[in-house]
Amino acid sequence: MEQYNSLGPYIRQAIRDNWEELALTDFKGQSFQYRDVARKIAKLHLLYENAGLKKGDKIALCGKNCSQWAIAFLATITYGAVAVPILHDFKADTIHHLVNHCDAKLFFADSSTWENLDPETMKSIQGAILINDYSLLFSRNQKLTKARENLNKLFGEKYPERFTPENVDYPDDNLNDLAIINYTSGSTGFSKGVMISYLNLWSNIRFYVERLTFLKAGDGMVSMLPLAHMFGLMIELMNSFVRGCHVYFLTRTPSPKIIMEAFAQVRPKLIVSVPLIIEKIVKTRIFPLLEKPWMKLLTHIPMVDDKLYGKIKDQLEQTFGGQLNQLIIGGAGLNKDVETFLRRIKFPFTVGYGMTECAPLISYMEWDKQRPGSCGKIVERMQIKVDSANPAETPGVLWVKGDNVMQGYYKNPDATKAAFKDDWMNTGDICNVDEDGYIYIRGRDKNMILGPSGQNIYPEEIEQLLNNMPYVAESLVVDKDGKLVALIHPDIETASHQGISMTELQDIMKQNIDKLNPELPDYSKIKDYKIFEEEFEKTPKRSIKRYLYQH
Repeated sequence: MEQYNSLGPYIRQAIRDNWEELALTDFKGQSFQYRDVARKIAKLHLLYENAGLKKGDKIALCGKNCSQWAIAFLATITYGAVAVPILHDFKADTIHHLVNHCDAKLFFADSSTWENLDPETMKSIQGAILINDYSLLFSRNQKLTKARENLNKLFGEKYPERFTPENVDYPDDNLNDLAIINYTSGSTGFSKGVMISYLNLWSNIRFYVERLTFLKAGDGMVSMLPLAHMFGLMIELMNSFVRGCHVYFLTRTPSPKIIMEAFAQVRPKLIVSVPLIIEKIVKTRIFPLLEKPWMKLLTHIPMVDDKLYGKIKDQLEQTFGGQLNQLIIGGAGLNKDVETFLRRIKFPFTVGYGMTECAPLISYMEWDKQRPGSCGKIVERMQIKVDSANPAETPGVLWVKGDNVMQGYYKNPDATKAAFKDDWMNTGDICNVDEDGYIYIRGRDKNMILGPSGQNIYPEEIEQLLNNMPYVAESLVVDKDGKLVALIHPDIETASHQGISMTELQDIMKQNIDKLNPELPDYSKIKDYKIFEEEFEKTPKRSIKRYLYQH
């Protein structure tokens, strides 16, 4: 595939080369060919132009994943306006605040989001557009109202003959211009507007095109991560679109049943996931099977075990549609038992690492070259350094710089200043880096707990061990008055299927703590635990909102 030096030509060429092919589909809903997408982008450009929107104006988008959301986003960045994706899971007050904070001139919303909002509280916007069909929900701008009413006429005047691939021509971007303001999903409680440039987007796209070479035009991709989050936006939508792939959007909250149906129909070569989905499949479908006495016996017989694991691998690959070339896991580390098992059966998965501030990629490695516990090596056009005299032995804070790194936080010079030092950005993550450059994330700097004699305790490492123990669904380790306390949400569903009561679960959790403590240094032993019957509150990218449980 040809390489370009800016983002616009990638989008233009994908449309021209795949004109008659399917581009976007709402799973069990409507579909759009690449040419349909191009026509809609052209119409939205006319709407923006005739409403008086200029390059650099902010356009906010808030709604569930769907084709029309993707088209509005593509139209915005190819026009030169700044796209502001807002997670539809945010409460109405937060959405009002973010729309005002980013100075949005236009606001795309789906019907379920809009019904909870009050346009009077969003003073910056000139109008709101319904994502479902681009009809006008609200307008303070006569030019916008008139342009929307006459949009088909304006389109006919601009393209009097017919709309052809040659009409699709998006200019080269100024790579230093702002492309996206992406509000973080707030596992620390505060949402900051990350300023992503065209350079950041281009560098990420270039990486996917150069490294994920197995993806070809016409291949299917299932989009199940929120498009308002950089991980889903860039790898599932943008990476797929510029390759001429066919993206299927799960327009409702993706339940395991819907996800499996989509995999069976689409048969994707690439799947992007947070750890939770793969962990749930392995822990509920495979581990119980391996615990059966006859299976334990078979897995200890040479050669028989290889055949058995081969069959399990085949079955697991069928679960993902049967054509899987690679599963990329991001957003958090993978459960150690699950990772060990997947490596044992040579399942094609890898764990990457990134953050919104890098749009999102920081490190990656192909599955067959990846190392256990690692999230790969620093990606092209990026550099790392670690605050440690010997990063292989002593963990330290990870700093990055390069083409993927954001411009700063919108209207927040203090946060920007705190994040940067001499062009290096502090990721806030603690890591080791081995002699070959493989990165191993240990935990978040801000989550680190100082032990009684000044020792550094990384709660995520203890949680990883605890999450591997019987009937633990998820856990948090927090500091309460100088004592480490484990907050545990048990796997109540599995326990109840097996006839285990809550009282018995309490006993099992105590046994888990008693079994775990001897494995831990004295300064990081768990002194107490508390059971949570409800699962922990999470951000839309499925990170636990730790700040809610730390007091």
